[in-house]
Amino acid sequence: MRNFRKYNIWTDSVTFVTETYSLTRSFPSHEKFGLADQLHRASISIASNIAEEASRESEKEFAHFLQISLGSAYEVETQLIIANKLFYINDNQLDNQTHKLYSIEKRLAEMIKRLNLKVPKQKS
Repeated sequence: MRNFRKYNIWTDSVTFVTETYSLTRSFPSHEKFGLADQLHRASISIASNIAEEASRESEKEFAHFLQISLGSAYEVETQLIIANKLFYINDNQLDNQTHKLYSIEKRLAEMIKRLNLKVPKQKS
């Protein structure tokens, strides 16, 4: 079993969640159960799946949960763009959050690639 707390990507993802919560405080009240909620859930999913995957025994399972985290990161990116287009966040806020998100996405993709190289290929 891996210790998820030792992964910088998990720590950065948790920080990203708290920053996302701060960012959504300025959203209109009618978005509390809409876009803000979606952003919260998807950003939490990034960090949560990193933690969950750490309990997996095989490299294949570990890579699978990292892939789920990466999908959640792409979901957050889309939601941030929508928030910007709706003028809930400004261009600087979008750039700041997406810059942090790109770093997380890149590191997740690198980890997935490394893990997949360790998984034996099945004969066809």
